Amino acid sequence: MALSRSQFFTLLSAGVAGAILASPLKAFTTPLPDASTLLAQTTPVAAPAVASVSDMNIFQAFILGLVQGLTEFLPISSTAHLKVVPVLLGWGDPGSAFTAVIQLGSIAAVLWYFWSDLSQVVNGALRAVLRREYDDQDFRIALGIVLGTLPILLGGVLIKVFIPDYDNSPLRSLGAIAIASIFMALLLGVAERIGKRKRDFNQLGMQDGILMGLAQAMALIPGVSRSGSTLTAGLFMGLERATAARFSFLLGIPAITLAGLVELKDVVTGGFAGVGALPLLVGVISAAVFSYVSIAWLLRFLQTQSTLVFIVYRLLFGLAILASIAAKLPWTVGQ
Repeated sequence: MALSRSQFFTLLSAGVAGAILASPLKAFTTPLPDASTLLAQTTPVAAPAVASVSDMNIFQAFILGLVQGLTEFLPISSTAHLKVVPVLLGWGDPGSAFTAVIQLGSIAAVLWYFWSDLSQVVNGALRAVLRREYDDQDFRIALGIVLGTLPILLGGVLIKVFIPDYDNSPLRSLGAIAIASIFMALLLGVAERIGKRKRDFNQLGMQDGILMGLAQAMALIPGVSRSGSTLTAGLFMGLERATAARFSFLLGIPAITLAGLVELKDVVTGGFAGVGALPLLVGVISAAVFSYVSIAWLLRFLQTQSTLVFIVYRLLFGLAILASIAAKLPWTVGQ
């Protein structure tokens, strides 16, 4: 029997909260270190040059969850803001692991908001498979989402393999974020200008998922924005603004969920090194609440308005970062 929305989210919440809060109990079963280990731990080490997420408190986690929630589904790059905002405030870079984990809150919000759409697509696709009606629209949309998820998953695996120190790589530098933000603002402007915006949700097909999935993979570079790249691609493909955003949300569910769960496993098995269990849980909840608000607002906004406000914001955001780097402001040093 299919789970209702409330039952699903009760199980999901219990699972995530249990995984986060259960890890500290391992401390009671961990063997005591021997004398040599204790002596080694007394060796002085150099202090970090910038603030670390090891000092993250509940308030900071709440603010970062708010930033994640308000920017994940707007075409302005949540990853870029989660890098810039805490660094600007002197908190340090929270890192890609923390960023990926609190995205689970955003996924919970999009699942809740689009539960009826998801149920229709999944149930329709299953019926189509059983009846071998492979031209069914629900089946084509579901297949498009599956195939469209593969590029970003492959890209994520390649980054894990070939860029193990991704948090400190040039791709996550402030300069790279600024350039990506400006470039994507210009690209979104072109899409807004030449896009036909005639196709609605009922005209989506498998090819839309594949093409939008290729665009989604660009979001592995901070500053590009998963929502921004997919919305831009949707406009180029002739989708209505609200339809492009709606499909972007659905397409992002598998990729963001898998990335968040993988990073959650690593954080939990690592004993929450650098991030406390409670701040992490607060960040997830905060992200969920503000993501829901962001989704509802954006869909209503795009029904009557263009993306001009986001284009201008991204340009100003990128230029402000470049200006700060050029002026060698303190918050840009080492970033």
